Amino acid sequence: MTDSANQPARTVFACSCEDSMALDDKALARGCGGRLRSAEQLCRSQLDRFLAALGQGDITVGCTQEAPLFRQEAEAAGHAGALDFVNIREQAGWSDEGSKAGPKMAALLAAAAVPMPPVPLVSLESQGVALILGRDAAALELAEQLKEKLDLTVLLTGEEEVSPRLQAEYPVLRGRARNATGWLGHFAVTVDGFAAAAPSSRAAYRWGASRDGATSQCDLIIDLAGQPPLFPAHEVRQGYLRAAPDDAAAVARLAAQAGELVGSFDKPRFIRFEAGLCAHARNKRTGCTRCLDLCPTGAITPGAQGHRDSVAISAEICAGCGACAAVCPTGAAQYALPPTDALLRRVRTLLLAYRAAGGAAPTLLLHGEAGDAMLDALARQGPGLPAHVLPVRVNEPTAADLALLVAPFAWGASSVQVLLPAHRPHGAEGVLRNLGYAGALLAGLGMPHAPGAIETDDPFTLREALEAAPRSAPAESAEFLPMGAPREILKAALGALRDAAGSPADAIALPVGAPFGEARVAVEGCTLCLACTMVCPTGAFAANPDRPELSFLEEACVQCGLCASTCPEKVIALVPRLNLAPEAAARRVVKQEEPAICPSCAKAFGTRASIERVKARLRANGHWMFQDPARLALLDLCEDCRVGVATGGQLDPYAGPARPRPRTSEDYLRERE
Repeated sequence: MTDSANQPARTVFACSCEDSMALDDKALARGCGGRLRSAEQLCRSQLDRFLAALGQGDITVGCTQEAPLFRQEAEAAGHAGALDFVNIREQAGWSDEGSKAGPKMAALLAAAAVPMPPVPLVSLESQGVALILGRDAAALELAEQLKEKLDLTVLLTGEEEVSPRLQAEYPVLRGRARNATGWLGHFAVTVDGFAAAAPSSRAAYRWGASRDGATSQCDLIIDLAGQPPLFPAHEVRQGYLRAAPDDAAAVARLAAQAGELVGSFDKPRFIRFEAGLCAHARNKRTGCTRCLDLCPTGAITPGAQGHRDSVAISAEICAGCGACAAVCPTGAAQYALPPTDALLRRVRTLLLAYRAAGGAAPTLLLHGEAGDAMLDALARQGPGLPAHVLPVRVNEPTAADLALLVAPFAWGASSVQVLLPAHRPHGAEGVLRNLGYAGALLAGLGMPHAPGAIETDDPFTLREALEAAPRSAPAESAEFLPMGAPREILKAALGALRDAAGSPADAIALPVGAPFGEARVAVEGCTLCLACTMVCPTGAFAANPDRPELSFLEEACVQCGLCASTCPEKVIALVPRLNLAPEAAARRVVKQEEPAICPSCAKAFGTRASIERVKARLRANGHWMFQDPARLALLDLCEDCRVGVATGGQLDPYAGPARPRPRTSEDYLRERE
């Protein structure tokens, strides 16, 4: 969109923050994506420049520190356009390479204008019904702090004697939590050794008769039992609060958190899931288990009710690591905060603007929330980021799929680095696996330096790693738009890289488990039973309704293995690879045979070869039922004619060979004489 002067309608403010950093106006104007307005103190003495732009279209401000002030002024003025902010100070200007950071600033300003879709939400409801698990008096002390805020039940293990309270303001029971399921507002705890306290308990609680398998329903669980946690990745299970009973500071923090968990809560719906695309199972056979193998919270379960052939993902339990979306080969599970295509539109704008502003050979740095603090510390207390490093904030680096790791190279990136904490977070196995796949793909296209991971919590170590990270010569920059599912975007990027590379090998070998490849059929052993076509979730294997024929489309194969596990002859083998030849996008015939023609009605059925194989085996085995040529000829008939011949009196289906005459006592006596 342009204004009457044929200039972009968006106004872009770049402030030198009281000349604490240098602004390259020429580079900024070339790449910022709007009308550039420079300032030295936009938030104070030059605020009138910002106020004059309100109501004149969309605005981008290169400052996040004073964003509350600018939002307040825009709201007061009734500004209806977009108002975006980006930090060009800590991420670019405050650096020992700040004088060379003009293209980087322009790229950050341009990328900030790319809109992100709204965040889908899932609601959780808590009435404050809480179960406190404890082993000693610490559980009752915590209950005393929370009894005015929560509806409490205390469950003691009974391993230590505990003095009773003077008033029974909440139930105190004995038992051990065997397991638990659920989420905030919807927990169920199974308890063994469940027993009520005797009302006459004196110095210590005495317990009545016990039973196993009792169930407690509650909205939140407060675990001070000192036992192993009830959930995997328990730190991110909302509504499950756990601390060591002898850690007073941790128990105090836990009490403060628990008191706030009453009411309605919205959490992001991190994963968008399409069950029809899932390649988990078909016909009671298990295929792809990539997401199940990686989910750290247990949010993914197989074969749930209504999802017999797919997995089910609980949005209430999901903690948002995105490992499932990172490795899903079909796009059934896609990250939604934001979706890959939306994030890549911002990355594309960033890289193309960097090039337009005069930058070359950039490194893309994908980082999460923890990375913000590291970049801030590096800028304020150290040398800042190198001028060629373009930081991109993502919700979780562990959600990075192959499209996000590979597509930036097609738009001119020379390196992609993923910043992870020194202590690997939940779900990191997925992105690390994808880095290996991406490295193999890029190496096959002539780019030897694979994307990598930097695992550190130290800003200075981050700077050293970024400077030491190898960079490939950028490919000829493409400009395709990231559209569709991540797999489609990845293929578009690989096609662009292949074109830029000249003439690389058509097929790139990939590690086992990669989501691309061929399902290779040993044709001589295939009987065209077509069982593989009935379980293939992507249609890679298909039958021909008009003749006995099996075809394969390699582009659609996700290496789920359902075909290989279903094949009765065991003649299918998976070959992980990426085939970039045009033939991979065309369906090819794997095997075809002439159909068997019924001599009675001329109907085509089955295959002539399979019928001849069956007849040969029956003859070789000497089966009495088919020693008569008339009976063997039944196999040449279609199913309808075969029934007609057998029931029309032409052939007795129950007739067998002549039975020997029964021997009697007289026969034996005669032989004796």
